[in-house]
Amino acid sequence: MSGSIITFVGGPIFDGRTLFSNHAARFVDGTLDAIVPTDDLPSETRTEDLAGDILSPGYVDLQVNGGGGVMFNDDPSVETLRRIARAHRGLGTVSILPTLITDTPEKTTAAIRAAIQAVRSRVPGIAGLHLEGPHLSIRRKGAHDGALIRPMESADLDQLLAAARDLPALMVTLAPENVTIDQVEALTKVGVIVSLGHTDAPFDTCVAYAKAGASCATHLFNAMSQFGSREPGLVGAVLSNGNLSAGLIADTVHVHPETMRAAFEAKRGPGEIFLVSDAMAVAGTDLKEFHLEGRPIRREKGKLTLQDGTLAGADLDLTTAIRNLTTKLGMPLSQALTAATLVPSKLIQKGSYGQKPSLSELIRIAPDLSKAMPVQPHSAVAPAGS
Repeated sequence: MSGSIITFVGGPIFDGRTLFSNHAARFVDGTLDAIVPTDDLPSETRTEDLAGDILSPGYVDLQVNGGGGVMFNDDPSVETLRRIARAHRGLGTVSILPTLITDTPEKTTAAIRAAIQAVRSRVPGIAGLHLEGPHLSIRRKGAHDGALIRPMESADLDQLLAAARDLPALMVTLAPENVTIDQVEALTKVGVIVSLGHTDAPFDTCVAYAKAGASCATHLFNAMSQFGSREPGLVGAVLSNGNLSAGLIADTVHVHPETMRAAFEAKRGPGEIFLVSDAMAVAGTDLKEFHLEGRPIRREKGKLTLQDGTLAGADLDLTTAIRNLTTKLGMPLSQALTAATLVPSKLIQKGSYGQKPSLSELIRIAPDLSKAMPVQPHSAVAPAGS
């Protein structure tokens, strides 16, 4: 073995699927080389003590509307993306899909350009782009501006096809009410991640769109046709269809803990449920209020709402979401961590992420799941073979 070596000990090690106790993680030249029993380490190995913290790949969040005091919709620029990504990095998230909420064609074009430029400039944390709208259903618009919701036209499709060629990951949330099956097939053919959401479409329609290539659903249970005795809706399509994965806002405000429990137990694979923050401008700040396209959003008691009480994104970070799953659902910590790391990373095809992470992708999570922080190794690295 050659190269610089750093070995972490003194805390649980998570590799994306499994949580190892009494093990050490050895990194060679900044990349994970092996996870081995602590007892197997040579006595002269120089180590970095985790002091009980969990060592894990950083979170991957596929629905991030804002952070650090700014919204992507307010100023879709590279500097905005840099600020949002930096705020979420401080919360343990190493990769995000910045998310543009339904807006004008001009704003959508600006967002696509900003994301492409950010990726080309290698802005840390920007993994692509998520366009949540404008091709949604008015009946399930939630906090989206209904005046801006519209059908997908040929020019919209052409723009998305072109964007997919220049972005490592492009997710588009859409509703069958305003997008055709032929358009979905065209999008998925070039690698766009089509996510069904903000739709009142019935079960059979949702299944047909999944067969056409849709592979995901946006914030499961929220702003979608519900599971009923005679009509299973999009919720039923997600749970019964192994080709569909789904994001979940696990703040216990958007979805009741028992509903979340039932969903995880009922979900048919290989598609899986993953965690999203649906974060807004307040993420990583103490702000109590912000504005979404001129509309005031109030932050109070863990909720973000419009003046009429409509939920407008979430006041959530993924460490809190993981804590909710483990404490309120009794979910094993390894499963909850997987839902915030490996599952979303696989959906956007981030290669071997979660299996051979680099030091820059790692986080340390407090044992009580109160916070997550970037790894900052400070001990001297040992020579090869130590």
